[in-house]
Amino acid sequence: MTATAAKTDVLVSPEWVEDRLEQFQSDDPDLRIVEIESPEPPDNDFPSKYDEGHIPGAIGLNWAEDLSDETQRDILKKGDFEALVGGLGISPDSTVVFYGNGHIPNWFAVFAYWEFTYYGHEDVRVLDGGKDYWVENDYPLTTDEPGYPSQEYDAGGPFEGIRAYKDDVDTARNSGIPMVDVRSPAEFSGEILAPEGLDETAQRGGHIPGASNVPVADNLRDDGRFRPREELEARYAKEGIDGDSAVVTYCRVGERSAIAWFVLHELLEYDDVTNYDGSWTEWGNIVRAPIELGHGD
Repeated sequence: MTATAAKTDVLVSPEWVEDRLEQFQSDDPDLRIVEIESPEPPDNDFPSKYDEGHIPGAIGLNWAEDLSDETQRDILKKGDFEALVGGLGISPDSTVVFYGNGHIPNWFAVFAYWEFTYYGHEDVRVLDGGKDYWVENDYPLTTDEPGYPSQEYDAGGPFEGIRAYKDDVDTARNSGIPMVDVRSPAEFSGEILAPEGLDETAQRGGHIPGASNVPVADNLRDDGRFRPREELEARYAKEGIDGDSAVVTYCRVGERSAIAWFVLHELLEYDDVTNYDGSWTEWGNIVRAPIELGHGD
């Protein structure tokens, strides 16, 4: 489970984005910004948060509709990824900034970051604090939807070093490799199967034996921005994670756990961190897969 090298300057501030709004709105593909919609499709009662207002120049994508495979529970196939990204006006050389609009700041934006990294996009970044922080601090919004010229896009990879599968989790469990479950304590203990309002996607509750529970909120400040490096290092060190060994992150599907992967691999620059895409939705449905209940304390 060898990971790619960590990047620098992956977390950008609202001020950084605001200073470049004219460039983000240009047909030149050098800079692109993308708002990632939560997976619940909009309807007449709950309009798209992107349509209600977004950062000027931002492209709108829905995690479930645009970044997932249509025929199976998986991310986009490489060819579909290339067609999507090139059609949005993003080139392989574009700097792409993601931000999210879900109830957990950047929940799905960081998953998009992970998927772009999986397919070898060199310069991807995340807007610290996501949309909520942008709105609450009175940065500009628009309802104008951009349309950029299509670009030729040839993806790299896939780079499997940042992705874990069921066999990798078996290896981690049998070898004592740390696993981080970022779900809520109630999900981790088996009290509930999914967050309120989301469909239950597993037959059983609980967690993978040996996993530690570091809920998503532990990575974020109250305003949705990521905690300082020293706080993040200390929080994971409490679970015995200091960058000296491989780490597997997981959640219900694989999107929330992308936040822990981002913190460990990109912000703390720990070398060997993989995200279990499939997570409890897969593990909790596997016949005879071992589980643990409770909080383990």
